[in-house]
Amino acid sequence: MIKNRHTSVFCILILVFGLVLFYIGTDGFTAYTAETARVTKLIEEQPVFPEVLMEDSEGRTYSISEFEGKYVFITFIYTGCTTICIKLEENMAQVYDLVPYEYLGEEIVFLSISFDPDRDDPATLDRYKDLFKSDGETWRMARIPEKTQLDSLLNKFGVIVIPDDRGNFAHNSAFYLVDRQGTLVDVMDFTKVTEAANTLRQYVETDKKGE
Repeated sequence: MIKNRHTSVFCILILVFGLVLFYIGTDGFTAYTAETARVTKLIEEQPVFPEVLMEDSEGRTYSISEFEGKYVFITFIYTGCTTICIKLEENMAQVYDLVPYEYLGEEIVFLSISFDPDRDDPATLDRYKDLFKSDGETWRMARIPEKTQLDSLLNKFGVIVIPDDRGNFAHNSAFYLVDRQGTLVDVMDFTKVTEAANTLRQYVETDKKGE
């Protein structure tokens, strides 16, 4: 009887210890994967888009201040990707089509940023944008030629990019939303197109109500 009681107490202690570890490892039960924990941390910290120089498909160069006063809806891609990037951009195109037309370019700019600047020059980005019917203005595609600046942005936004020996990259994918002041305010599941479009509308409409 005493032995069974000791065994029960031991099992309870193990269970409690396991729950404590799980609580710590999941940011208080809110994050069940490393990716979810990463997104939760980003939304809490709200990093500012760093001062980097982008070059778009038209050969224009500018910083994030180009879009001051507008929301910027962002994806990170490389044009040589034959898997997830295609789906990511197809979904971005669907979000674009769901956002009220009057918001495009005025309240919200769509921006796809390549993390493969050596191969994704303006001419390549120009061809790539046509695959998704990007107009190059309200939805722009750009690269960051300077590696240190690119790494700074990827770092701040928690974008993981791992090159292989065949010129490809393993990387995570999401929709990123930068507010009118250049601060990251949301990271969205790129598979949830309607939800993302609704979220964009809510941000703009909330601003309009506060005017």
